[in-house]
Amino acid sequence: LTPREWIKTKEYIFEKLKEVIEEVGVECVVQVVTDNAANRKAAGLMIEAKYKNIFWTPCIEHTLNLALKNICDPNNNEGDNFHLWFIEEVTEEASFIKNFVMTHIMRWSMFHEFNKLKFLQIADTRFASVVIMLKRLLLIKVALVQMVVHPNWAAYREDDTAKAQRVKEHVLNDIWWDIIEYVVSFTEPIYAMIRLADTDKPCLHLIYEMWDSMIEKVKMPIYRFEGKEEGEECILYDIIKEILVSRWTKSNTPLHCLAHSLNPRYYSPAWINEVPGRISPNADHEVTEMRNKCFQKFYPDQEDFKTIKKEFADFALFMNAFENPDSIEDRADFEPQQWWGTHGVSTRLLIFLH
Repeated sequence: LTPREWIKTKEYIFEKLKEVIEEVGVECVVQVVTDNAANRKAAGLMIEAKYKNIFWTPCIEHTLNLALKNICDPNNNEGDNFHLWFIEEVTEEASFIKNFVMTHIMRWSMFHEFNKLKFLQIADTRFASVVIMLKRLLLIKVALVQMVVHPNWAAYREDDTAKAQRVKEHVLNDIWWDIIEYVVSFTEPIYAMIRLADTDKPCLHLIYEMWDSMIEKVKMPIYRFEGKEEGEECILYDIIKEILVSRWTKSNTPLHCLAHSLNPRYYSPAWINEVPGRISPNADHEVTEMRNKCFQKFYPDQEDFKTIKKEFADFALFMNAFENPDSIEDRADFEPQQWWGTHGVSTRLLIFLH
């Protein structure tokens, strides 16, 4: 292998991750995060195998971006998802309009007479680049309409009459704008989750619930647009949901489930009753199975393993130290760190995992 090829291997990435872990201290690390590339995932799993207290988790923003790419570009999907092609078509036309205006100084100058907002130059590698472009296009819609109906548009289009006419037809087409609004309406929840996750603020304890809520928020505008009632089949939503669930299944880890399980808010009646059919983490089979994997990994000693399970049972079932009314009431509106700092001091092990 050449040096350039070697630095892309799982072995090289593993060694670099190992160096950092050893420098920081193995006992201080519980999680290693990389993107979803095969070599990085393999390196992450090698780290898991070497260090029994460390989990590899894929970058949530990268996972969501891959889901958006699957939705916005059917070529990225297996099978013939022709129900998604309208998204790619409207995206291509939006990109064409942006490039047509931005690559000609006179058209660019004319556009800025009507709007001080700029077209955004977004790299394809940027998270949610398609959604960002379409959202900006909606913001400058009025300026684009004013531009193509202005008498000077005809004068500036002489260098490429066919392309100028194509731009004008789309900009003045209300149905085309309706489609853009529709695409933005059901991709916006995914973009919003990317923004929430792409911060320095800890959010591991929110990710599991955010995925569930995000998928439901994607569903609502699709059903509304297509005039569907709850319980009716909707092919477009079924395809998009399958993409999102598939991505979540690949990225969901025991650590996500443990963090979800230790968020006091998810046991409060206020949270459970917000959505019909919602259940607390201790009643979820998948979450319970994954959480116990974490307990076993972090506490290989059998006595500690029993202790952590008993402490969790008290916490989840409002027993013993967790049964006082003040502790129960605070679950609904305290941040997890605040709640555990106030009400979790009776636990010997669980308090260190929150």
